[in-house]
Amino acid sequence: MAVAPAAAGQATVLLADDDAELTQMLAEFFAGEPFELHVAQDGAAAAEMVSRRRFDLLLLDVMLPRLSGFDVLRQVRRISSIPVIMMTARTTQEDRIEGLESGADDYVCKPFSPAELLARMRAVMRRTLPQPPAPPQPPQADPGIAIGRLRILPRSQRAYMGDEALALTSAELRVLEILVRHAGTPVTREHLTEAALGRQLEAYDRSLDTHVSNLRRKLRECTGPGAAPEIRGLRNLGYMLLAGGA
Repeated sequence: MAVAPAAAGQATVLLADDDAELTQMLAEFFAGEPFELHVAQDGAAAAEMVSRRRFDLLLLDVMLPRLSGFDVLRQVRRISSIPVIMMTARTTQEDRIEGLESGADDYVCKPFSPAELLARMRAVMRRTLPQPPAPPQPPQADPGIAIGRLRILPRSQRAYMGDEALALTSAELRVLEILVRHAGTPVTREHLTEAALGRQLEAYDRSLDTHVSNLRRKLRECTGPGAAPEIRGLRNLGYMLLAGGA
């Protein structure tokens, strides 16, 4: 069900939540925003909608009927790299980590203000949606940035280990891009959170650490132990990327 009219060039957002009052409130709050909002009222409907059409962002409640938000996310990640923001009334760190490890880009805890959710949405869409065209220039290839066999193409939002494409979320890709650009140099958790996730680091916020953990696993899966660039944790500071074997 679409609850906001479509317009050419608008982003499309799927809101999966069975709380009719909340979805109506968000639809009214988002009415002036430049995106088309659709609503799914259960997990099975959300998974089916993502399989049938392209969305630019998925707002996914954890506690959905028929399929939980975690189950929906796992199904979605098999077929789509759509950015996902989890919405959860659960406040335990384990639940947030489960969502991020399953492929979510970010999360908000209920109750939240619509303004907070909108800020998270804008941050994710800035990373993932095409930007307004610049003045015409001669065609240029995406030169990318690289360390060893790892190559990132920021313009096309892709990353490769040799010839193999890496299946990364938008948040993982942005974290990795920043670390590659600063390879061999410590990058603070505060800077990574602001530059990659589009928000300030909060106390007890472990989302960045979960994204880094996912990156380490995916890099190892492509190269094997010892061959992948190493994302080294720096106690009380942040992270540093080193070439494989360093």
